[in-house]
Amino acid sequence: MNLGNVIAKLREDRGWTQEQTAGFLGISRAALSHYEKNRREPDTDTLSKFADLFHVTVDYLVGRTNTPHSVLDEPIREFVDQLELADEELLQKFALTIDGRKLSAEEARRFIAFVRAERMMK
Repeated sequence: MNLGNVIAKLREDRGWTQEQTAGFLGISRAALSHYEKNRREPDTDTLSKFADLFHVTVDYLVGRTNTPHSVLDEPIREFVDQLELADEELLQKFALTIDGRKLSAEEARRFIAFVRAERMMK
């Protein structure tokens, strides 16, 4: 199922008209119609609004998963949202990988140093 079909189905399952749904989202009914008919794709902000309105994940909307709701418990979500990669204890506890190969502690430190240097250049 494509994005437009998912949006239309979620709206119809709730018994909402396009006009009502567009109002909830702060967009025009015409824009919603274009999204549902796959004539146009929503930007990331609008995609997030759809996910919030229908209480589903963006991954579900775009077809990356068949599970409409996040599988992370709230405490885990908070942990992930505030994860500090440079924490030495974290580097020791978790196996960070790239291309399926575990990063050594030294590789992880170089990676972090690279990102910091790149940020300073901007």
